[in-house]
Amino acid sequence: MQFLFFLVANWILVPYNIFSCKGERWCVRNRVKHFKESYVFGEDDAERLSGIVRNFFGKGKYPAFTIYDEQEGHYVTKLHPMLKLLIIFESTAIALIAITGVVLYNIAWAPLGLPISEWILSAAWYVASLFNVDALGLIRLVHLFAAYWFVFELIVHVGILEFDPDVWKYHKAIFWSGKEDLSDRHFVRVIEEKDQKGLLTDQKGVMEEH
Repeated sequence: MQFLFFLVANWILVPYNIFSCKGERWCVRNRVKHFKESYVFGEDDAERLSGIVRNFFGKGKYPAFTIYDEQEGHYVTKLHPMLKLLIIFESTAIALIAITGVVLYNIAWAPLGLPISEWILSAAWYVASLFNVDALGLIRLVHLFAAYWFVFELIVHVGILEFDPDVWKYHKAIFWSGKEDLSDRHFVRVIEEKDQKGLLTDQKGVMEEH
């Protein structure tokens, strides 16, 4: 049941949220950009991760990985860099479980006359032939491996949150208020306004990590 929730959230709700624009110019482009900044590991995340590693060895402050723009009313980024990396593996595992699960559920599944299972089997036969193994056996192996990886990754994903001594704020945001507590400035920076040059500034008017 939990896997079904992740499948719907990652592969249905996210694309729907991106492309469900009505009469707003550049809406899709802005939402794709916002999604990329919020969830896709990029150059800024690499710099933050490097800062986190340096902080572990006592060099420099722990960089803020949650950055909220009050003027725009949305996050610039809100996830720990390691979580962004885990999302890639998590989403890949979900996709593999769903695709291979179709064949394991019904080897002749063809909704609306579309031979979905046959297509998946054909692709599996092509890969399996390279290793001289049975396609259906390969599908079972991939399905099992992806399922175990998903469970392991989910434990690590949740475990990272549990390392925070003030972890209750995350549970409250997820299950109760829907809003994150931005008062803890150890990991959070709030951008309150833009200066005349259009540069993002915080309370002190400089781009500094709190």
